[in-house]
Amino acid sequence: MDEVEVVVAHSERATLRVGDVFLKVDADQARIGVEVDAMALAPVPTPEVLWRRPPVLAIAAVPGTALGRLGEPSTASPAAWAAAGAAIRKLHDAPLPPWPGGAGRDLAELRADLDSECERLVTNGSLPAGLVIRNREVAEAALRPWTPVFTHGDLQITHVFVEGDEVTGIIDWSEAGQGDALLDLAILTLGHEEHLGDVVAGYGTDVDLDVIRAWWSLRSLLVVRWLGEHGFDPFAPGCEVDVLRSRM
Repeated sequence: MDEVEVVVAHSERATLRVGDVFLKVDADQARIGVEVDAMALAPVPTPEVLWRRPPVLAIAAVPGTALGRLGEPSTASPAAWAAAGAAIRKLHDAPLPPWPGGAGRDLAELRADLDSECERLVTNGSLPAGLVIRNREVAEAALRPWTPVFTHGDLQITHVFVEGDEVTGIIDWSEAGQGDALLDLAILTLGHEEHLGDVVAGYGTDVDLDVIRAWWSLRSLLVVRWLGEHGFDPFAPGCEVDVLRSRM
């Protein structure tokens, strides 16, 4: 019998692996619904949905290995990173999904959430005020109007699988929706700035690198407290707090 591996678990959801099957347990069925619908619409390799019995979704493992891991050097080739960029461009060129969701948040709401989070980080002593203020200044460049595209919404490096120089699967689509294309590029390269050029080369069009860097700061500021409260360590080498420090 295959062992049960806990891939990730916190108060909102949990993912287990049993052999070549992943079991995603989520009390929010709307989030699971978005994931299933997004995988059906996305013009890139996605996991096969095996069955769905609320609150569980079973999907097949995708071949290959993750592009890398936050806080660790990536062993993937520059060509593999470029292939990831090309896959993202294909997604962004696809017709918009019929729901907003994902990263398509109202700018005023996003700015208010960011300012509130920055205040909490300083007030509770999580981060030095100077670090928060500097990154809040950098983050402002991301708070501009954008043309919505079909975005993954949570395109972490561990969510893109490659085999050689080819993308074999993109997983975890629960945050997909209509959003900012540069946020997807920013999340993928967070903590791996050395591969930004490879991703942009594969993406195949001019992008505003300052906006991508702004999203690095914005994303990190928004998740530091949440990560700590859910058992993750944003202070680990190469992770979110180091990303914020790199902007100083």
